Amino acid sequence: MATSFGKISLRQRFAPYVSGFDGPLAFAVFMLACAGLLIMYSSGYDHGTRFQDHARNMLIAASIMFVVAQIPPQRLMALAVPLYLVGVGLLVAVAVFGITKKGARRWVNIGITIQPSEIMKLAMPLMLAWWFQKREGQLRPLDFVVAGGLLMVPVGLIMKQPDLGTALLVLIAGMSVIFFAGMSWKLVVPPMVLGVVGIVLLVAFESQLCAPGVNWPGLHDYQQQRVCTLLDPTRDPLGKGFHTLQGMIAIGSGGVFGTGFMQGTQTHLEFIPERTTDFIFAAYAEEFGLLGNLFLVGAFVFLILRGLSIALEAPTLFSRLLAGSVTMIFFAYAFVNMGMVSGILPVVGVPLPFISYGGTAMVILGLALGILMSVASAKRLVQT
Repeated sequence: MATSFGKISLRQRFAPYVSGFDGPLAFAVFMLACAGLLIMYSSGYDHGTRFQDHARNMLIAASIMFVVAQIPPQRLMALAVPLYLVGVGLLVAVAVFGITKKGARRWVNIGITIQPSEIMKLAMPLMLAWWFQKREGQLRPLDFVVAGGLLMVPVGLIMKQPDLGTALLVLIAGMSVIFFAGMSWKLVVPPMVLGVVGIVLLVAFESQLCAPGVNWPGLHDYQQQRVCTLLDPTRDPLGKGFHTLQGMIAIGSGGVFGTGFMQGTQTHLEFIPERTTDFIFAAYAEEFGLLGNLFLVGAFVFLILRGLSIALEAPTLFSRLLAGSVTMIFFAYAFVNMGMVSGILPVVGVPLPFISYGGTAMVILGLALGILMSVASAKRLVQT
C-alpha cells in the first residue's frame, strides 16, 4: 500500500512540470536534435570532442528549457526592462573597453568573458512585447516610433562591433514584435520594394560596384566583400569565395539520396570549411541528399508553424507577441544559415538551430524553447 501510494505520489509530484509541455513542438525539436547528433558524429568524429560536447550542450539546453517552461509569462514580463537595460549597458561596455578578437570587438570581461549581443536576441523581443502590452488598446503611431528607437539602439551597437549576423537576428526578432503588434502594411511594403530594387541594381551593375578600389559608404570592407562574393563567388575562388563554392559543391554532390552516412568526400577530405559549425548544412546535404534536406526543412517548417500556432492562441498580448517573435528567431536562424551555405545569401556567422556546434547558441535556443513552452502551458491553464 505504501509502495503504491509512493508511486502515485511521485507521479503526481512531477506531473505538473511536464503536463504543460507542448507535444508537437517537443517532437519537432527531438527530430532536429537527432539529425544534429547524427551529422555531428559524422562531420566531427575526427574533430576532438565535438560530438560529446554537442550532446552535452543539448542536455544543458534541454535543462534550461525545462526550467524556463515552469516560469509563467507574467514573471518573464517582469524581467523585460532589467534584462534590456543590462544588455544595452554591456553593449556600451563592449564599445568602450571590450575585448577584440580577429578584428572584432564583441566580448567584455566582467569576471567572466561574455558576448552581450547574445543576450539581446531574447532581451529585445521581451522588451518590445512589454512595451506594447503596457499600451494595449491605446496604441498610437508614436508608440511604434519609440519601439523602433528601442530596437535600433542595440542593433546599432552590435553592428559597430562589427557583428552583422547577430545584428540581423536581433533586428528580425524586434521587427517581428513590431509587426505582430499591428504595424501597417503601408510601412512594411516600401522597404521591401526598395530592397528588391536594390538587389536588382546590384546584380545589374555588379562588375562596376565590385571593381577594385570601389568603396560602399556605410559598410565595412569585409561586409562589402561578402556581398560581392555572393554575386560572384568565382571572383576569388581560393579566398573570399572559397566557403560559398565548397558549400555549393557539397550540396550538389549529395544528389537526391546523398553519398551516405560518413561517406561525404567534401566533408571528410576537409574541403568544407567550418563543417561542424556555420557550414554543417553542407555536410548534411552531401551525406543525406535532397531527401534529407526535405526532411530537415520539413522539421523546421513544422516547428515554426507550431510556434506561430502557440502565439495565436496565447492568452495575453505580451505572450502572443513574445511567442511570435521567438518563433521568428528560429525561422531567421534556419533561413539565413541555409541561404548562406546554398549561395543565395551573404556568409554571416549564423548557426543552424540544433545542428551546428556552439554552446552559446544552444543556450539561447533552450531559452527560446522554454519561453514557447511557458506560453503554451499558460494557454492550457487559461482554457482549464
